[in-house]
Amino acid sequence: MKVVWLLKIVLLFSVSGCTYSFKGGSVPPHLRTIAIPIVEDQTGSGNPILRESMTKQLTTAFLNDNTLQVTDRNTADAILEAVILDMKDAPAVLEGVEKVTQRRVTLSVRATLYDQLLRRKLWEKSFSGWGYYPSGSSLTQQNEGITEAIRKISEDILNETVAGW
Repeated sequence: MKVVWLLKIVLLFSVSGCTYSFKGGSVPPHLRTIAIPIVEDQTGSGNPILRESMTKQLTTAFLNDNTLQVTDRNTADAILEAVILDMKDAPAVLEGVEKVTQRRVTLSVRATLYDQLLRRKLWEKSFSGWGYYPSGSSLTQQNEGITEAIRKISEDILNETVAGW
C-alpha cells in the first residue's frame, strides 16, 4: 500500500513538470530597462582588459538573460554601476616544495543597482570571482584567468539583480 502511494506521488511530480527558474521572477514590474556604464578600475594593476572585459561581460549577461532590456543611461529604468576594487594574483598549485604550477587571479568588485524611476538605491554588494592559469605563462594566459573571474562575477551580479529580491 505504501509503495503504491509513493509511486503515485513520484508520478504526480514527474507528470506535473515542475520547473524552477530565476529568470524575471523577482524584478519589480516597473523596471524594464537597465543601463550598464563602463566599469571603473581601481585596482592600480594597469591591466588594460579589466574595464572593457567586465563591462562587456556584464552587458552580455543581461542581453542573454533578457529579463531587463539593456539601453543607454538616459532612458534606463535602472542603472548598474560596478567598480573593480582589487586584483590578487597568487600561487594556487604547488608541485614539490617550491615549484608553482598554477596561479589564481581573484577579482573583487562592488556593484550598485539604482532605480531611476523611484530615485533610490536598490542594493549595493561586493562580489568576488577567480580564475586559474598556468604559472610562468604569458599575459594572455593570465588574462584568460581574469576573464574566468569576470564571468563568475557577472553571473553573480546578474542573479542578484534579477532574482535577489
